[in-house]
Amino acid sequence: MPNTKKLRRLITGAPLDPLDPATRQHVALVAFFAWVGLGADGLSSSCYGPEEAFLALGGHTHFGLYLAAAIAITVFIISLAYNQVIELFPNGGGGYKVATNLLGPHAGLVSGAALIVDYVLTIAISIASGADAIFSLLPLNLHGFKIGFAVAAILLLVILNLRGMKEAIKFLLPIFVGFVVVHVVLIGYGIYAHAERLPALIPDTLTETTELARHTGWIFVVSTIMLAYSQGGGTYTGLEAVSNNVNTLAEPRIATGKWTMFYMATSLAFTAGGIMLLYLLWSVVQSPGQTLNAVVFKSIIDHFDLGSQALNNGALIGVLILEGGLLFVAANTGFLGGPAVLSNMAADSWVPRQFRQLSSRLVTQNGIVLMGAAALAVLVWSQGSVTLLVVLYSINVFLTFSISLFGLCVYWVKNRRTAPKWVWRLLLSALGLLVTSAILVILVWEKFGTGGWVTILITGLVIAVCLSIRWHYDETREQLRRIDRLFAGQPVLQDAVDPPVLDPQKPTAIFFVGKNRGVSMHALLWVQRLFPGHFKNFIFLSVGEVDAQSYDGQGALRTLRYEIENLLRYYVNLCNSHGFAAKSHLAFGTDPVEELITLSDQVYKEFPNSVCFASKLIFARESFYTRWLHNQTALAIQQRLHIAGQQMVILPMKVA
Repeated sequence: MPNTKKLRRLITGAPLDPLDPATRQHVALVAFFAWVGLGADGLSSSCYGPEEAFLALGGHTHFGLYLAAAIAITVFIISLAYNQVIELFPNGGGGYKVATNLLGPHAGLVSGAALIVDYVLTIAISIASGADAIFSLLPLNLHGFKIGFAVAAILLLVILNLRGMKEAIKFLLPIFVGFVVVHVVLIGYGIYAHAERLPALIPDTLTETTELARHTGWIFVVSTIMLAYSQGGGTYTGLEAVSNNVNTLAEPRIATGKWTMFYMATSLAFTAGGIMLLYLLWSVVQSPGQTLNAVVFKSIIDHFDLGSQALNNGALIGVLILEGGLLFVAANTGFLGGPAVLSNMAADSWVPRQFRQLSSRLVTQNGIVLMGAAALAVLVWSQGSVTLLVVLYSINVFLTFSISLFGLCVYWVKNRRTAPKWVWRLLLSALGLLVTSAILVILVWEKFGTGGWVTILITGLVIAVCLSIRWHYDETREQLRRIDRLFAGQPVLQDAVDPPVLDPQKPTAIFFVGKNRGVSMHALLWVQRLFPGHFKNFIFLSVGEVDAQSYDGQGALRTLRYEIENLLRYYVNLCNSHGFAAKSHLAFGTDPVEELITLSDQVYKEFPNSVCFASKLIFARESFYTRWLHNQTALAIQQRLHIAGQQMVILPMKVA
């Protein structure tokens, strides 16, 4: 094995068999693991969402009580609404599939583009916030190393995810569990220690609110609360991650998804709402170089008093390390959700088809690498500013929320005659739409000039690129359909009763065939024209590519096998009907080149006098763009075969 392959296997691990029944169990996530892998994004937002909201209140910190209640209520409204997405789309896709199927492909494009940018920012903001938490423990003169630390963390997560999502989650599991346990204890003790302030908190807040309204007016009061509420919108991010990745959950998917969503909502509502309450009870004020969480938890630990200041400081260090660690776990959600969205969009030709491909570890490797590279660029550009990244992040989160919830409203109205309890579901979706769209409008209005325009610009550019890619694929697909239609009217060929016998000593033509009958027939007819009567054996090789959509449904792989077997049978019967000996070989795998090379090696051993043939699309205006969008399988196979001393001819097929 070449050194590069050894190095790749060392990093990513041994390959998995995509057709092994045990493989699905290996890659599928039960509710608990899904809560860790997908819910960490939501739970980790309690490390920065409540702080951003509280700081936005300025001197009117007593409004924090309203925010604590609003956070908990909003979390459950959005999560309950997204349970409907899990029910309607059990094969995953989340906001992208909802918008595409319920509102149309262009609405799906907007939602998908927003999600791609959102997941890149998920990685960037989680890593940046985690670095802030870790560096809160260090002197200010060391904060210059924060960006380098964050870059290293992203690279580590890329490597972990290339090994497989379950492997990454298992590695990060202790951090997640430690965070949950420690924060439950701290929040519980923090509230208990200042329980004497609780009875007066509500009446004091109402009195202060009324007094402020008397001097400034209710419009100022409401706008202040709403601005802070929207500024803390990052708290609700991650709730859509389950619906985007239902296809990765263990069966029964819907039940697993709902339990995962329940775990996420409960843990997030308790943690984020509880931390906001702690800010009030402990009268937290900002300290240079420290997060508000670091300040309040230090006060709580000092109040509890472990016996010495050294032990107290050690406990605080442990808490902040867990916070930083959980934020790194949360960044992992971007490496799960982002590639999943890219895969679904690739299936609809909005992005290059390479993003559907799986690696030997059955992960969408191209998507993982792209998300990591984009997150690195954003992190370096923003210099890890959480305040800036939260603004960029929240706008697209609530854009996706709003599109999805509007799609659900449209669905329940259209299906009101057949859907059970459609009124309650419509009301829940409408309430969620009201909340998310209000936050979206406020964020765009207030933050457009301080960074919001960047999100809108980047998302717009992604949409423009996707439109260009879709147009190219549609034009190419239409031309291939025209070629396929030339052979569509031919009668169905039955298996020959007494087919010609293959002779291993005679010249043999090996054809690499794909799903487009016209392309494969182009190669077969040209071989007959260029080498009339020379080849006596015709062997057809095909590979069923196991990609990200192959695990969407239980019958997806069976359907793939059925379609390819029928296509190969057609070529064999066609040759037999003209008096030529023929047979076919079929394989399945995540890398078509590797599988086709393996098949051709087997054929060469049996038929040493062989030449391989394949068609390749040639565009009138060949460019990097067309080479990027189309799989270069034929060229890759030709290079490998020529190195091995085997012959292969590529037959060009011009596409206007």
